[in-house]
Amino acid sequence: MSIKEALQKLEHFCAYQERCHDEVVTKLYSLKMSPEEADIIIVKLIEDNFLNETRFACSFARGKHRIKSWGKTRIVNELKLRHISTANINLALKEITAEEYETTFNNLAQKCWDSLNETNSLKKRKKFCDYMLRRGYESNLVYDKVKEFEQI
Repeated sequence: MSIKEALQKLEHFCAYQERCHDEVVTKLYSLKMSPEEADIIIVKLIEDNFLNETRFACSFARGKHRIKSWGKTRIVNELKLRHISTANINLALKEITAEEYETTFNNLAQKCWDSLNETNSLKKRKKFCDYMLRRGYESNLVYDKVKEFEQI
């Protein structure tokens, strides 16, 4: 595959959905491009604004929070896994307002607590905490919320 064909293919790949550098590099290697050719293509994608890590991080954080109801801890870990810089991660977290975060957390917590059919209060508490922590919410928020539910 020529550089021009690969560039065209990757422009479409990046235009379809925001991508991080790692995804683009993986795609280039799946197309059997050499490291030198891959570098040329990546530079061209960045120059033409098809590839932008900041835009990707912000879009990722907004989407994962609004659609999958992920907490900030999970979003940060997933972005680090994709080798996004700390500066871009901090910018991405600013995309989520405090009110929106709290509302999502409270709705998800209430839904989870109501859905648990556990009679043993310790098991119910553990299942709730595990679920909320797995979703990426901060432990202090989760433990405060479980105490609040147990008082009701």
